[in-house]
Amino acid sequence: MAQYTDVAAPAVHTPAPVRDSGKAPAGRLIGLDLARGLAVFGMYAAHVGPDPEQGGVTGFLMELAHGRSSALFAFLAGFAVVLITGRGVPKTGLAGRQAQAKVVIRAAILLGLGTWLTVSGTPVDVILAFYGLYFLLVLPLYRLGPGPLAAIAAGTALVLPQVLYVVQQTIGDDVHAPGEADGLVSLLFTGAYPALSWVPFVIAGMAVARLDLASTVVRARLAVTGAALMVIGYGGSWLALHLPGVADAIGASAGAGDGTSMWWSDTSGSPSGDTPAWLLAASPHSETTLSILGNTGVAILVVAVCLAAMDALPRLHTLARPIIAVGSMSLSAYVFHLFAIRFLGIEELPGSPLHVLVGFILAAMAFATIWSRFQRRGPLEWLMTKATGLARHIR
Repeated sequence: MAQYTDVAAPAVHTPAPVRDSGKAPAGRLIGLDLARGLAVFGMYAAHVGPDPEQGGVTGFLMELAHGRSSALFAFLAGFAVVLITGRGVPKTGLAGRQAQAKVVIRAAILLGLGTWLTVSGTPVDVILAFYGLYFLLVLPLYRLGPGPLAAIAAGTALVLPQVLYVVQQTIGDDVHAPGEADGLVSLLFTGAYPALSWVPFVIAGMAVARLDLASTVVRARLAVTGAALMVIGYGGSWLALHLPGVADAIGASAGAGDGTSMWWSDTSGSPSGDTPAWLLAASPHSETTLSILGNTGVAILVVAVCLAAMDALPRLHTLARPIIAVGSMSLSAYVFHLFAIRFLGIEELPGSPLHVLVGFILAAMAFATIWSRFQRRGPLEWLMTKATGLARHIR
């Protein structure tokens, strides 16, 4: 059985479910690996899948993956922080200091690895350096409970996108291109995944990780909450974009002419930020409050469904084992696809034929399934665990 791991979390043993009580053991979080595997494949689709602008069912599915899969990835980063620092009861004293050191070491490695992959010339906007910064920014919150974390996540989602807009207008919104080094300004404000608008996903993930996810009632409430956030985010943007002049202003800002579809889609382009109206868009990479609400809703709903499915449908666990294996070594799977893109000389991203995406997914599942039969952790996850062993010297 694949073990739940993360680019920043140790493996967690997953015992058999307890069904007569309607609950699974608190450690049984294998559904998170399923969710993370789906997030990895969504990022594959965004990079090596067909162009969403081709339309049809395939184009629609590709567009669903854009932005939302990386938001799910960031949301699950919150689980990683909580798992490292103590999920049931936050670690304190020596254990707490060592846990914090583990997070810092992992963050430093991700910052270095992400920057190296970026400057190496990959045509992909590499998320790893941003991911490392997220860990550092949320670490001071690790002792908080689900209520305060949820309140902070909501507050940052409401405030930080507006701050980001003002900052980008001040510094000129000079968004970096793939292959450029991710300096601190890029990581915080102008990069593909600016911390100011992506940290709310991580904090929201921490809040959910603090809940009793073994409870079917909690899972049901999470599903309802996720659906409600989707309606508020995407639905609110849809209504706003149908107000007189709003869609035209956003479309002109994006150079698309018509910004009506920006309540959910990036296919019309990205707003340049030269009009405040773009703050009413909810397209995945618009970095707005409505976008964060909608994408967080998707992430919560996906996690709730995956957790419930793994508990209620044992046969699905067997069928989904290859995806779970990929999710258990998500760092290795992510870096694998970056090297594969370079090796195959893929430059038009997205825009590859569908069979290229299918090949990437099948190759990742085959490798992860075989590897997990012999090792509990993926190759890069194993190295990460060895590196964080330095934390034991903290006194």
